[in-house]
Amino acid sequence: MSTMLARIGRHRQRYENNLRLVSGCIPYRLTKGNDCETDNLESRVEVLMISSPNRDDLVFPKGGWEDDETLEEAACREALEEAGIKGKLNDTPLGVWEFRSKSRQDMCSLEGGCKGYMFALEVTEELETWPERENHDRRWKHLNSAATSGCAKHWRIS
Repeated sequence: MSTMLARIGRHRQRYENNLRLVSGCIPYRLTKGNDCETDNLESRVEVLMISSPNRDDLVFPKGGWEDDETLEEAACREALEEAGIKGKLNDTPLGVWEFRSKSRQDMCSLEGGCKGYMFALEVTEELETWPERENHDRRWKHLNSAATSGCAKHWRIS
C-alpha cells in the first residue's frame, strides 16, 4: 500500500489579480430515512467538516489550486489530503467567493486575499489514514447545524 503525501509549498500556486486561487468542496452524504419524520430531504443531508490547527471552528476542505491540475482536481486533492475522503464531485461550482486569510501561516497573497471555488462532493469513501490526519479531525454534521456555524453561514471556508 503506497502512502500519499500532502503537497507543500506555493511554487505551483495559481494567482489572479493578486489573489491566491483556492479550490475546495462541501462533502456530503444522505442518511437513510427511518420514519415519516425523515421524509424531508434536507433533514437527511449531512456535511463533513474538519478541524484546523489554531482555529476553534470547523471548516470545509480547501486549499491552493496549482498549475498542474484542474480546478476540480484541486478540490478532490484537498478533500483527500485534509479529510481523507473520496467521492463524486459535481463539476459545477456551488459558488465563488473572495475572502481574506485568517491565518498568517495560510497567507493567500501579500495582502492575504484569496478567490475560492467550492464544489459539492458526494462522499463515497472514508479512508482510515490520510496525509494530514495529524492536523485535521473530521466530523459529520447535519446540514442545519452546519449552516449555523461561522464557516458555512458566511462562506468563510477558511
